[in-house]
Amino acid sequence: MISGSLRYSAALLIGSAALFCGSAHAQTIQEAEPTYDASVRVAKPLPATPLSGPVVPPFENPPAFLPDFFGVRAWLRAHGIALLMSNTNEFTGALTKPTPGFRNYRQGASNAGQLSTVLHMNWDKLIGLRGFATHAVFTSRYGTTANRMFGDWLGHASEIYGGGGNVVVHLVMAYGEENLFGGRLAIAGGRMTELSDFSNSPLFCNFINNSLCGRPRAVSDNDYIGRYPAGVWGTRVRGRPSRYTYIQAAVYFPEKSMFSNLYNRSGFKFSGGSAVLGQSIPVEMGWEPEFGAKHKLAGHYKIGARLLTVPLSDNYYDIHGLPFSMTRKKAMQHNRSWTAWFETDQKIWQPQGAPASSGTTLIGGFILNDPRVALRRWETYFGFINRGFIRSRPQDALNFIGMYEKISGGVSATEANYLEEGAASLMPNHATGVQKNAAVFEVNYQIQVTRGFAFAPDYQIFFNPNGQKNLRTAHVLGFKSTVQIF
Repeated sequence: MISGSLRYSAALLIGSAALFCGSAHAQTIQEAEPTYDASVRVAKPLPATPLSGPVVPPFENPPAFLPDFFGVRAWLRAHGIALLMSNTNEFTGALTKPTPGFRNYRQGASNAGQLSTVLHMNWDKLIGLRGFATHAVFTSRYGTTANRMFGDWLGHASEIYGGGGNVVVHLVMAYGEENLFGGRLAIAGGRMTELSDFSNSPLFCNFINNSLCGRPRAVSDNDYIGRYPAGVWGTRVRGRPSRYTYIQAAVYFPEKSMFSNLYNRSGFKFSGGSAVLGQSIPVEMGWEPEFGAKHKLAGHYKIGARLLTVPLSDNYYDIHGLPFSMTRKKAMQHNRSWTAWFETDQKIWQPQGAPASSGTTLIGGFILNDPRVALRRWETYFGFINRGFIRSRPQDALNFIGMYEKISGGVSATEANYLEEGAASLMPNHATGVQKNAAVFEVNYQIQVTRGFAFAPDYQIFFNPNGQKNLRTAHVLGFKSTVQIF
């Protein structure tokens, strides 16, 4: 066995790293550590007999590929430190040739991936600071995505692409969270990503396409919405009025070019002042029931909305209320815009005698955006996750999702004007035709190869790539692999 002094030194080393990173955050980070179980809650349900004092909820502990050498991980966890590392890799390639007549389009394949490290620290166990935990998330990304080869810029065929900075280590999040009244109230603050807390589900990354994996794409319709891997300053308050309900609200401070490598390549540029252009203020209410006395069929039902106070350009009118595509004048600016969402998933079947993670879960949602400034007026999705599809393979899963996006009328009208005026070079959103609507269907089979390692062959079909009817349907084949290293 490893000596206690060596273990204690390791704990101090990891603790120092967390302090260097600043305050950090403790919930499951969707893209940093893929979680596929429908039973994962936004916040832990209160126990049958709730506690009254501050308490740090248990940290996630996914099955790992590497064994716990010398019991180091177990010792660290017992002393309040959880260190996780995972690798996700996604390969996609177009089976069909792109639409002819566009010299930049081609048939090809691509690979994208990331290495993620997550550090959770329970300061109650470490120094007796009751109810307080810190959490930090780091990533290193590589590769590109195949959909742009055939002209699509709406739903990346590989969700792990961009934003991570071409660096060895990119800081995603670093914040602290205080849990009070036995888990009834949680207050967090620091460098955070909005969509790791709101409009989020651990089920999304059973899929690869970026229209859903990570978060529904319409809920992050512009680059002022904080999403993985870009962190901004923010604070969030979450309360549990009852055992299976929650309500949460937050304020985030979007920064100019937060996704730009030129501006914040490493994620360690903690900007303020002129870099902050406004606020994003989301509110969400959720009900997370468990039906059935025997199998506990888990469900999640949430409704939310966001007010964004960042100046955004109108997608049709200029400063005088005329079409800017015709006047060539500056677009009208809106200092207030909004998004609303309703999302749900529900396990509807649990096989007799199978593990609790097995069964069939339905998933669906609808997102609506401010039509004046949005690219995507609305998005809807519906699908299922069937874990244990083959009885002898209870951890494998057959997954299907269908997603449909409606482009805002102002965007379509602007593009039609540009084409009519012979000014195709001025078209927004990399469009080569009028954008109206798009649909993507995806199916994969997730194979649990061994403990901590999953491999999923994947097929996607893009109807109206980039929302354009002038681009032919694209068929994409690939795979996703996930390794929970430790």
